[in-house]
Amino acid sequence: MASEEEKPRMVDQELLEAFKTNPQAGFQLIVKKYQERIYWQIRRLTKNHQDTEDVMQNVFIKVWNGLENFRADSNLYTWMYRIAFNETHTFLTKNQKRTTVDIDPPLFENKVVTEGGKELSGDEIEAILNKALDQLPEKQRQVFELKYFDELKFTEISEMLGTSVGALKTSYHLASKKIEEYIKRI
Repeated sequence: MASEEEKPRMVDQELLEAFKTNPQAGFQLIVKKYQERIYWQIRRLTKNHQDTEDVMQNVFIKVWNGLENFRADSNLYTWMYRIAFNETHTFLTKNQKRTTVDIDPPLFENKVVTEGGKELSGDEIEAILNKALDQLPEKQRQVFELKYFDELKFTEISEMLGTSVGALKTSYHLASKKIEEYIKRI
């Protein structure tokens, strides 16, 4: 029986074989499998649906152009994550001065009552979490998002970021504490 670590590679191999056999159909399978994860990875950084769509288009163009030479030294998602991360940072750097308003619905739909009895809307909760994440150093924010939102294992994050599992656990712990402290101050 295949372990958890082997299953994604097995599926990746099938996707890559499908791409070699019929590039259009194989690419559609790859996009279908990974587009939602890539979307949310980019969205957390751009904080805006339209910008996310723009970056995703660039990411999948680069994936299409690079698939033929993909060596499968890592998982397909790991490779795509790096492309998405780099494209998002390039986009954000080019558009730093542009401000946007996100008209998409919030992540949190229901109201929550704090310990002090204050009622917070979904928009307020999302804004607080985003502000807390923005306070983190880049590496801690990245590790926290991959672990908390993407629910990746530390071994997967280690492969993506080229950092030891121990360092990642420390970054995640520090990020969690900083977010908790930030929220307590609100």
